[in-house]
Amino acid sequence: MTKHAQQIAAHGIHVGLDTPALTKSLTNHLTFTVGKDSVTATERDWFYATAYMTRDRLIERWMDTMRSYYNRDAKRVYYLSMEFLMGRTLMNSLHNLSFEPECRQALKNLGVDLSKMREVEHDAALGNGGLGRLAACFLDSMATLGLPGYGYGIRYEYGMFSQHVEDGRQVEHPDNWLRYGNPWEFPRPEVLYQVKFGGNVVQFSDEKGALRHHWVDTEDVMAMAYDTPIPGYGTNTVNNMRLWAAKASRDFELKYFNEGNYIKAVEDKNESENLSKVLYPDDSTAMGRELRLRQQFFFVSASLQDILYRFCKSHDGFEELPDKVAIQLNDTHPAIAIPELMRILVDIHHLEWDKAWDLTTRTFSYTNHTLMSEALETWPVAQFEKLLPRHLQIIYEINHHFMKDVMHRFPGDSDMLRRMSIIDEGGGRKIRMAHLAIVGSHKVNGVARIHSELMKQTIFADFHRHSPTKIINMTNGITPRRWLNQANPQLSALITSRIGNGWLKDLKLLKSLIPLAEDAQFRAEFAAVKRANKEHFAAVLRQKLNIALDVDSLFDVQIKRIHEYKRQLLNVLHVITLYNRICNNRGEDNVPRTVIFAGKAAPGYAMAKLIIKLINDVADIVNNDMRVDGLLKVVFLPNYGVSLAEDIIPAADLSEQISTAGTEASGTGNMKLALNGALTIGTLDGANIEIGNEVGEDNIFIFGLNTDQVAKLRASGYKSMDYYRDNEELREVLDMISSGYFSQEEPGRFQPIVDNLLAHNDHYLLLADYASYIACQKRVKAAYSDPHEWVRKAILNVANMGEFSSDRTILQYAEQIWHAQPVPV
Repeated sequence: MTKHAQQIAAHGIHVGLDTPALTKSLTNHLTFTVGKDSVTATERDWFYATAYMTRDRLIERWMDTMRSYYNRDAKRVYYLSMEFLMGRTLMNSLHNLSFEPECRQALKNLGVDLSKMREVEHDAALGNGGLGRLAACFLDSMATLGLPGYGYGIRYEYGMFSQHVEDGRQVEHPDNWLRYGNPWEFPRPEVLYQVKFGGNVVQFSDEKGALRHHWVDTEDVMAMAYDTPIPGYGTNTVNNMRLWAAKASRDFELKYFNEGNYIKAVEDKNESENLSKVLYPDDSTAMGRELRLRQQFFFVSASLQDILYRFCKSHDGFEELPDKVAIQLNDTHPAIAIPELMRILVDIHHLEWDKAWDLTTRTFSYTNHTLMSEALETWPVAQFEKLLPRHLQIIYEINHHFMKDVMHRFPGDSDMLRRMSIIDEGGGRKIRMAHLAIVGSHKVNGVARIHSELMKQTIFADFHRHSPTKIINMTNGITPRRWLNQANPQLSALITSRIGNGWLKDLKLLKSLIPLAEDAQFRAEFAAVKRANKEHFAAVLRQKLNIALDVDSLFDVQIKRIHEYKRQLLNVLHVITLYNRICNNRGEDNVPRTVIFAGKAAPGYAMAKLIIKLINDVADIVNNDMRVDGLLKVVFLPNYGVSLAEDIIPAADLSEQISTAGTEASGTGNMKLALNGALTIGTLDGANIEIGNEVGEDNIFIFGLNTDQVAKLRASGYKSMDYYRDNEELREVLDMISSGYFSQEEPGRFQPIVDNLLAHNDHYLLLADYASYIACQKRVKAAYSDPHEWVRKAILNVANMGEFSSDRTILQYAEQIWHAQPVPV
């Protein structure tokens, strides 16, 4: 048993962690919970037995944690997020509870291989990308640090779609992640809250003459809680993630049932429960947009009712609410929580407006994740009026008070009033949810230094002028427990063998590796781990996709959501450039390279889906051209998610972080890849800048325009056609795409891509950055040609990633925004 396991046992937790106790628990659960014996048990049966055995060891800590919070009347942090991209839970729990070796041995004694059995677990893909994965890392860090933190979201029946690639095109299939049940969750049918929609608002004066509002004639949906324990690493703390599922207020209409109209009898039930059916319905239709707004209010309303129920159990009145409750809004999706809390305080509990507003603003804080004005969420006033009529009135009142304040501070500046108003009066009245979130929060944070500064200088400059201390920076981070210890056990073991395992809770201890970058023996061991990871990844691809990879080649990786601003297309332009150089025998590209793409495009995003098709068509030509002779291979991996990332990231040599400067708020994939020893090629965007500052400019490959240069180029009148005319290689690449070289059966297939770059003036400046990117890739090739120097740079990347732990991020949130303290369990 590990030292930590012994410590836990010494504290009186009676669920054994030694191998004999685990073996007994496994066989008991296989028999009495799963209902199988070892003769007929499948790998899935053994997975469930192992999950239930692990869950047993979480529950007692979970109960102790909740009791500790109640007994100490601790200030609690509530993280509201539409997404939680949790991935698989089993190995994370075993590692965090520190009994993975004992569990592996117990299963081995029973003839079961943990490494194979864990593959049975389905990813809980309740998120789209960085936003949801950040939320998952934050929950891990809050538990590890002993902070009383709760996650609130939606228990989507179908997660992010399962991406298949058919004839090179993305095809979406339902992600039925609950098909075999979820052993980690606890249904709470007794935790049920009513959520209202529609109806109308009745105004009346009470007996004291005060104006009151009553929201009546509503259609109601019930929100039922499902709880999942979130264990910290090396601690007894186990926090809670509570997800809401929509339930009908009644199962069926008996009248219709008795008449034989069975479809009509369950119509309302089905319509109500559609609310939590799918993550991010297609919002290209009016019905999809309405469902999305309903989802947002559904989980926010249920969460606030739950938060206030918990608060009121221990407190009379609401005076202490901001001292005991901190609510973090992860992007604008939960921003409707601000008027909803005001409705509860004013309409139900009859607080005076000013008092309720003071409590509300001191309770909420908001994280912004985008600088692109077109990506800031807005909702038509008419839609709000239909679905949430009382909330629209409250938003108008909030805006009225705020506009008066702005007018008093900046008299005569009507343009400023128009720009800062929560209501956008131009081109159809809309509610600006980011403005609502800023006005209703005491702190607003960006997620990288440059992002936070650009918030102050560009999209939220007026708000910064109005409240100079409100916008602050909280650079994102990642949990090293999942993204190094779990994803890359060989590198984790190598690091621990040299500096101990303290880095798992204090990532800055990795700096002790810096001298080892000059140690030939350590460099050799580090290189051997990287090669083993590449071999493992190659074996996975060979088995699952029948794709063969050359593990001696440079693994050049771009894994992220497919979006034009992330510029997967720029990567493709480089691939075609390399292909042309190889085919033209220019003799300089003699470093074999495997370019690996993975990521999903939103179902309604036609251009992103066309880029996926281009990647696959280019791969088909490049990979089958005899002239290439193993020097270049292109691979698009379908259905990117957390588990696939855990295979790719440890094997990566080069990390592509090539967004247009000023578009990526932070990025966390850049951190995960660098932590695992991949070198970054990137622009001065998001957290790339801070990564470069930490690892040193000699150990990162930076290219392209910076944010100031981007702004100046656009202001001076950017003409993409000039770059096309002036660069022969670029012109050749675009002409090949346009002429149908990669789509001979349909020559015009990719013309919209070329038109975007030339006729529509290349909004994300790919052509402006092309030459710099190609030159930078040449420097990458030269560096990779010197294996010893490359490994030295890779070690220095790992050693200097301590700043990017989500533990550091959460500690800053706790100190500067939430004012919350750890609670020992």
